[in-house]
Amino acid sequence: MKTLRLSLFICLILALTLALTACNVAEIVDKVKETIGITTDEENKGDGDTENENQGNGGSEDENQKDEDPYGCITVKEALELCGEEGNITEERYYIRAIITEIKNAAYGEMVIADETGSIYVYGTYSKDGSIQYPDFEEKPVKGDEVVLHCILQNYNGTKEVKNARLIEFTKGESTFNEADYTEMTVSEAREAEVGRKVKVSGTVARITFANGKVPNGFILVDGTSSIYVFDSDLAQRLSIGNKITVLAEKTYWVLETEKNNADKFGYKGACQLTDAHLLTNDEGKSDFDKSWIETSTIKKILDTPVSENITSKIYKVTSLVEKREGNGFTNYYFHDLDGVTSTYTYTQCNGSDFTWLNEFDGKICTVYITALNAKSTSSDCYFRFLPITVVNENFAFDLNETPKFVFDYFASTQFDAFYTGDPALELIGTASSELLGFENATVSYTSSNIATVSFQEEDGKTVMHCNAPGKATVSITVAYNNLTYTGTVEVTVKANVNVEYVNVSNAINAENNTVVTVKGIVGPSLVNKSGFYLIDESGSIAVTMSNAKDLETLKVGYEVILTGTKTITKDGGGQIVIENSEILANNYGSHEYSTATFITGKTIAELKNLTDTPEETTKVYILKATIKKVEAAYYSNIFVSDGTVDILLYTSSASQYSWANDYVGKEVTIELALCDWNAKGLKGCILAIYTDDGKLINQVNFTDK
Repeated sequence: MKTLRLSLFICLILALTLALTACNVAEIVDKVKETIGITTDEENKGDGDTENENQGNGGSEDENQKDEDPYGCITVKEALELCGEEGNITEERYYIRAIITEIKNAAYGEMVIADETGSIYVYGTYSKDGSIQYPDFEEKPVKGDEVVLHCILQNYNGTKEVKNARLIEFTKGESTFNEADYTEMTVSEAREAEVGRKVKVSGTVARITFANGKVPNGFILVDGTSSIYVFDSDLAQRLSIGNKITVLAEKTYWVLETEKNNADKFGYKGACQLTDAHLLTNDEGKSDFDKSWIETSTIKKILDTPVSENITSKIYKVTSLVEKREGNGFTNYYFHDLDGVTSTYTYTQCNGSDFTWLNEFDGKICTVYITALNAKSTSSDCYFRFLPITVVNENFAFDLNETPKFVFDYFASTQFDAFYTGDPALELIGTASSELLGFENATVSYTSSNIATVSFQEEDGKTVMHCNAPGKATVSITVAYNNLTYTGTVEVTVKANVNVEYVNVSNAINAENNTVVTVKGIVGPSLVNKSGFYLIDESGSIAVTMSNAKDLETLKVGYEVILTGTKTITKDGGGQIVIENSEILANNYGSHEYSTATFITGKTIAELKNLTDTPEETTKVYILKATIKKVEAAYYSNIFVSDGTVDILLYTSSASQYSWANDYVGKEVTIELALCDWNAKGLKGCILAIYTDDGKLINQVNFTDK
């Protein structure tokens, strides 16, 4: 009926238009409508058929609903029901109106949307016709915006989700902030603002950071005074490097919840940053960031900065050798100081894929703008993790006239500790060379202001420092190279030996759990994947972890020490016997061979594999034959000791921690093997030493070669 009336309507329009060319067309249309009885309401309402065949809305709606929702949208709850069982995918498309609660990945338009009935994941967002993907939208919907999506629904591996969503329209969400609540300040001022202060800052986006899946999660903002990290995933996905922006945000210091106690121990307040950011302006440009305020430093100086200082996300300018290292399923990018010893690497949550832009600088000494983004806090150490901001290859050439001071700063002065509790008989360097920088045989000499406390002697052609009576001495160090000299000084204190009561290792092992023990012994081989070593005497061997990893840097295998710490078992009902949070009370130095009197012989790998898992087993060391076996896969590597049939897994985070034993992989050797159980998940192994034709190759992975 409706079709007939519309046909008649069209015919009358044409006829009257031809006949009444002088009349107003609109008047003609109105006249015809009146003639055949079509009203505006009747024309809009239709005759009960689906208004749009492609909507897929499952049926008609009443007149009021259509005025409010011309698309016939379903709710999120209905969408979840339509996803069906695992593996199901709908043939038709549905309209959904909801609010964006999170942008999961702006590179694909992955997001989460929600209405009053629930929330659902959106796997990819496209333009209305499907030809343009989210990152190329001229204007993107973001968190808080209301969207209408036309989409397929599916249950993918148990996850109910929206697929191939086409953005039909979106409405900007209402602002939930008041600009008047924020105080305008420079970035430098924002860095020093108190926690919770609402700030308004402007600057240039210098670098964007990425979370797992290479999803942007924050950015470094720079103005003419300083730099600061802005942690806001939603905002980071809307920005590009070089954008000049103004944001409203809240000042905070971030520490991972599980690391707070350890951070407090070392005075680390957390990563200096802004959160809960709101974008006010964005010029969408590609500007370089202001570098006029940036301090020139070195990797070594930054690493030596106490974590208690507020330097995180502050950019420094350093000269560094950039190196790319491929791992199993990941890539690390290292930044080596010019001393050829000190280095760090980039902090990445994407296995290095977020730093491929560094590839062109591999193997080159470059000007690097870098920041300590945050710090990792453990029970024994708190150390900075680095983010390179930009790198410039300026064809670096070292000025050889700077050689004497460079040798003093990097080689000579770093040999000394601030204090000694005994005579270290420290062998000092007499010359220094650097193939990297192009100088050879710069000479180094030493004098003491107080030889009663510190003296230097020539022994077998080497300069050896001896600490004598307690006191203080100024050590003068003179470096000469090509008729150029530089003299610098270091202060050394010799302390009197401590007078404390101590027990032997066996007594420490048998001490009541969770009691403080003071014990004397020889520093033995290193722990692996733990900050510490085995303390050994003629009565036994026990694992020791340090309260401060920097104390470990003052030790060597063979030193005689007195230390104090808490004897504990790492897990209730099982685990590792260890002296935790140890501090060195006295270091008597020396080159003592650790005792093997309590080491057990005559056992096989198969017999050790069948041992009952008890804490007592973690205090035993075995001497036996075994083959070292390494297994490498795409994203991990493991290392074992084996008898050819039975394997014992070594406790590591990666087989690379046993790189010192690489020459013996695949070979049967005699080893010293301790059993360990740090996580109460079964006994694993730790190689203390490998017996070689020349003696012992000792595990020293935690010790610094000073």
